[in-house]
Amino acid sequence: MESFKGNPQSIACDAATIYSKLTNPSLIKQQIEINADKIDDQARQHLDAVKFGEDSISIQSPMGEVTLALDHEGSIPGEKVVYTASQSPVPINMVINLEAQPDETTMSTAELQLKLPFFMRKMVESQLQEGANRFGELLARIPFDRL
Repeated sequence: MESFKGNPQSIACDAATIYSKLTNPSLIKQQIEINADKIDDQARQHLDAVKFGEDSISIQSPMGEVTLALDHEGSIPGEKVVYTASQSPVPINMVINLEAQPDETTMSTAELQLKLPFFMRKMVESQLQEGANRFGELLARIPFDRL
């Protein structure tokens, strides 16, 4: 599988809380709806590419919309949240790595894992890398401690 890691982001919340919220994406959706008028234009552009369901996240990708369902077996409480595409032309995982910091913050790295044919990789790798970076930035803007 090819891996596209976003830039590490610092989140002002402990890893256990972030994990509990990311494994329940409907909470994030509710918070976005409640605070829609407070979201800046740049964040709103990122949100346009992401939709949160009850136990899934849908992302606009170069291959169209991809819906990822929570992978309970692959996720590790407080360390890693894994979402897996159930119906996709290629196998896709979205992994959110969490690293607890001593000051009650968390370093987060968003990662897209895909099994791409070689010829297709060159066509979409820059877009996938940008998607991983943007998703990581979006995560850093979510007020996990207030969800």
